[in-house]
Amino acid sequence: MNDIPLTGLVIALAILILLSAFFSGSETALFTLNRYRLRHQADQGHRGARLARILLERPDRLIGLILLGNNFVNILASSIATIIALRLGGEAAIGIAAGVLTFIVLIFGEVTPKTLATLSPERMAYPAAYVYTPLLKVLYPVVWLVNLLANGLLRLMGVARGTGPGTALSREELRTVVSEAGALIPERSRSMLLAILDLERATVEDIMIPRNEVEGIDIQDDAEEIIAAIRNAGYTRLPLFDGGIDNLIGVFHSRNALHALLDEGLGKEHLRAIARPPYFVPAGTPLYQQLLNFQREKQRIALVVDEYGDFLGLITLVDLLEEIVGEFSSDPSDSLTEIHRADDGSLLVDCGIAVRDLNRALRWELPTDGPKTLNGLILEYLETIPEPDTSLMLHGHHMEIIQTTENTVKTVKLPPRSTRKGWRPERRG
Repeated sequence: MNDIPLTGLVIALAILILLSAFFSGSETALFTLNRYRLRHQADQGHRGARLARILLERPDRLIGLILLGNNFVNILASSIATIIALRLGGEAAIGIAAGVLTFIVLIFGEVTPKTLATLSPERMAYPAAYVYTPLLKVLYPVVWLVNLLANGLLRLMGVARGTGPGTALSREELRTVVSEAGALIPERSRSMLLAILDLERATVEDIMIPRNEVEGIDIQDDAEEIIAAIRNAGYTRLPLFDGGIDNLIGVFHSRNALHALLDEGLGKEHLRAIARPPYFVPAGTPLYQQLLNFQREKQRIALVVDEYGDFLGLITLVDLLEEIVGEFSSDPSDSLTEIHRADDGSLLVDCGIAVRDLNRALRWELPTDGPKTLNGLILEYLETIPEPDTSLMLHGHHMEIIQTTENTVKTVKLPPRSTRKGWRPERRG
């Protein structure tokens, strides 16, 4: 290199620093690409995305190629810098040249391009894919040898290629992605997606109508009482009992019952004839699975039973769908009525409210894997039936017990500071 003019060496050094920046920045850009956006753009026909996706299918080869090029240009740049230092200042200038070159490479060949690649990976990664694809074919024998030695060393360390965590997202990771999507996904759609992900975490017991609130018809009642009950029922499909709620014999549609009443009178045998066999489901069935069960069985209502076969409550397809899309009905009587605001700003809460509904209304995070109602949660915490005016701190929330019965807590009071100022009654579901 003694015949090369000093100007030519400086230009060559500058070119090598630019190549170092290219290798460093493109490495960061390629490996910080959003794999799901990359896959989508590749499927849409973006050639740069397709090439980048192919390169990333074998990251060991891509890393070998990039590091081969980066180390080559850095070592060559160091050699040229040494020659320039010798020409300008002799051996005494070699140390200075090494320090200056290290600083230049750090700033212009590493930090700046890698920062730029992190901020905008696609702008650097896709053009780089056009360079690396033919370069990999040309240097494949060298890259193959490097990978063979590196992978052999990894195997000696007990690490096999392809044992990494992969790119699949867990449910919680997917929740985070959806939650942080921001303006990319409308808020309403984002809420529905999160609700779908939550279906696996909730069971039919969490949203069922408890047995003490189930409206049904006892076939042993008088005909007048049966007709009045059907006319006043708030639901179109009603369970049919025989002598009590624990003896379920079917479910019938109130419209069919009224038609039978108009045609030939509503006798007990007519009720039995129009009733469909009861459809029982276990209390622990996940909501997502129950949605599939409703679809497969062509059912709209299910009777929830525990492990002993005892009737616990009732769940409908509408209740389940409302967990995803929200309340269907615009009837004010369907709104959440278990919470009322007092004159002093505190909230009076009926302890029969479901824990899930209370969490949704007040943006709380009470546990839902135990008791399903606030009454059950309080009794589990206190392990006794408390007296009125008892105060407690339940999972970080202060409550004052206002009313109790012999076996339940009826009403609690939440002080204003423990609730959101903007709380308004929300619709169930």
